[in-house]
Amino acid sequence: MSDSRPDLVIYGSPVSPFARKVAGVCIAKGVPYETEAVNVFDPPQWFRDISPMKRIPVLRDRSVAEEGVAGTIADSSAICAMVERKHPEPALYPADPMALGEALFIEEYADTSLAMAGGLGIFRPIFFAVSKGQEPDLDKARDTWANQLPPIFDVLEARLGGREFFAGDSVSIADISVACVLMQVSLVAETPLGQWPALEAHFAAMQALPAIAEPYAAADTIIRKALPTRFDLT
Repeated sequence: MSDSRPDLVIYGSPVSPFARKVAGVCIAKGVPYETEAVNVFDPPQWFRDISPMKRIPVLRDRSVAEEGVAGTIADSSAICAMVERKHPEPALYPADPMALGEALFIEEYADTSLAMAGGLGIFRPIFFAVSKGQEPDLDKARDTWANQLPPIFDVLEARLGGREFFAGDSVSIADISVACVLMQVSLVAETPLGQWPALEAHFAAMQALPAIAEPYAAADTIIRKALPTRFDLT
């Protein structure tokens, strides 16, 4: 009997924006994958062995190795670059050198500045508290929305410059990264972006793509069990 399992396995959780980024890249490229849940707060030893930073996601390529460190890649940016090289069409990394540099910068900016503010400042103070039966720290979340995120949104708005995509003339790793991280806030709170019209249009367009919508739907199903409605932070 032939093995019908896909080569790629994503270890992590759909609640992670970085796991959703990897899933989104696979979906955009039509690459089959499986997901295997890992509790990052108490990971098993086998996961510690393949994730030196003890973070999700980690990708396994079964065509390389079925177990152990071989065939695994940790860190979402490294994973996405590997998937691009293994499955180059459709390209998610621009061929033009400057556009490529811009895409990689925006990916990094989303994964650091945007993720830090939105994740630590809004998602965690709300969802982590609610999931423990505690009151959400809405003061911290509202302060983050009012003071920490606007300068980051300003940068993204300027970098878009009214264009449809952040880098090049088609969806790239930059667009997927921003959408996945920004939607981490959308899991727990309303995200009105009218003050940043280009970013608002970009976010709306990205949410309609299967590469973004499908992983987000899996996360939303999990979050809604603990948090039926999103908070208004304005």
